[in-house]
Amino acid sequence: MAQAANPARTVILTVDDDPGVSRAVARDLRRRYGEAHRIVRAESGDAAMDALRELKLRGDQVAVILADYRMPQMNGIEFLEQALDVYPGARRVLLTAYADTNAAIDAINVIDLDHYLLKPWDPPEEKLYPVVDDLLDAWRASDYRPVATCKVVGHRWSARTSGVREFLARNQVPYRWYSSDTPEGQRLLSAAGQDGERLPLVITPDGTPLVEPEDPDLAAHVGLATTPTEEFYDLVVIGGGPAGLGAAVYGASEGLRTVLVERSATGGQAGQSSRIENYLGFPDGVSGAQLTDRARRQASKFGAEILTTREVTGLEVTGASRTIRFSDGSAIAAHSVILATGVSYRQLAAPGLDDLTGCGVFYGSALTEAAACQGHDVYIVGGANSAGQAAMYLARGAKSVTILVRGSSLSASMSHYLIRQIEDAPNITVRTGTVVEAAHGSDHLEQLTLRDVVSGHTELVDAQWMFVFIGAAPLTDWLEGTVLRDARGFIMAGPDMTPDGQPPVGWELDRPPYHLETNVPGVFVAGDARAESAKRVASAVGEGAMAVMLVHRYLEQS
Repeated sequence: MAQAANPARTVILTVDDDPGVSRAVARDLRRRYGEAHRIVRAESGDAAMDALRELKLRGDQVAVILADYRMPQMNGIEFLEQALDVYPGARRVLLTAYADTNAAIDAINVIDLDHYLLKPWDPPEEKLYPVVDDLLDAWRASDYRPVATCKVVGHRWSARTSGVREFLARNQVPYRWYSSDTPEGQRLLSAAGQDGERLPLVITPDGTPLVEPEDPDLAAHVGLATTPTEEFYDLVVIGGGPAGLGAAVYGASEGLRTVLVERSATGGQAGQSSRIENYLGFPDGVSGAQLTDRARRQASKFGAEILTTREVTGLEVTGASRTIRFSDGSAIAAHSVILATGVSYRQLAAPGLDDLTGCGVFYGSALTEAAACQGHDVYIVGGANSAGQAAMYLARGAKSVTILVRGSSLSASMSHYLIRQIEDAPNITVRTGTVVEAAHGSDHLEQLTLRDVVSGHTELVDAQWMFVFIGAAPLTDWLEGTVLRDARGFIMAGPDMTPDGQPPVGWELDRPPYHLETNVPGVFVAGDARAESAKRVASAVGEGAMAVMLVHRYLEQS
């Protein structure tokens, strides 16, 4: 990747897998625009995406992106679709041959393409520069305000530092990471009047230093909404995973005053997935972060409020009103409620794990740690899709990835396409019938004791990284005594509550509960928190949409 040296200038990025073409495009762009813009070039879609993410973290602005259509692994349209998530305001140009013009025309609708250029573009004064000039003018006229960037100073093996980085990343808040033992980390600590004993230090875009901030305080300082604008809504959606985001999109788009309440970050478990390849409409796959960001922007576009770091502790029924109580004592009320609280990964019960959580032991994908796993041996515990997706992602840079599964195979809980990918990956090993007996390390994970569940044989292995995906625990304890749940805590709804044809205890309406309605009229459930749900992204989104349809039916008959 070549680029000019002045970091203050906006960026024009070009990507082409042919080195000669790549250099020629960059040369022509630099000749005309090099004084006012940095010219960045890449020779593959992956390299260009890495460059865009790095620019995003630094808060740099990208004005125009030019991509060749015919690139292996990731063609130009696929690349521009991903680039759209990182820099939605950048103007997009596709470089094509004459035979590819139909694909370019189709891309105008698929990725909102701004222009396509036929190769060769000689002379650039006639065929290239007028196009780029117009796109730069359009970009300047649009809202291209610089992205505010946080700075995070911490220790590699600090659990809270890991938590802060994960929180910012999952909420799409740009930040730069500095280790506390680097010169720049020391400079930032000194500027904030800190000695490094209390980490992490977060410096907000306006220069405010936050020492060991809790999520609500951090959210408030980085511009995330935490306070509702109203006291009463048509619909409160609790949980920001695929089901909750789906409900928020459909509720707000259909005219309901909708607020979504999330305790941490939108996306849920799906939002932490490195790659979802079986979701309808994304044949090349989509990351959980990309899908979450698009859904969140879509919900906001329709007018839904999205509140983060708000812990719900109670649900009260007063006549036609449904009141949601928060951990800080405040409350909001609504005509209807959709419970989309999702599930959390179960904690692994083994000696040493509690002390090392966040210090080499992580629950969920912890994608912010993936870069640090480069060249290391990584262990993944679990046999469901989330474990397989994480294994494939981490295997790109890790020396080896070992999947530990208690059962005899992956086929019972993992999709076939993922099993095939894992079998074809040369640095991924699957160890069946194996569990973690103990974790060892002083300030970070250093070793694991593994046990064969059949023979009882134990083995001590070196390990610095372990990611755990073992089953799902519903986040529903706060509903005790109000909403009917099964023995595992999952929420009962519709026909599941009436196996004998009789309404649930306390049901006073002259109709049976709707399909996704709980034993409390006007309170619905969608997604993984529902008893016997499919535990798939597509079904969760569908249930969120269906729940809104049933909310309308409930409101019409109330």
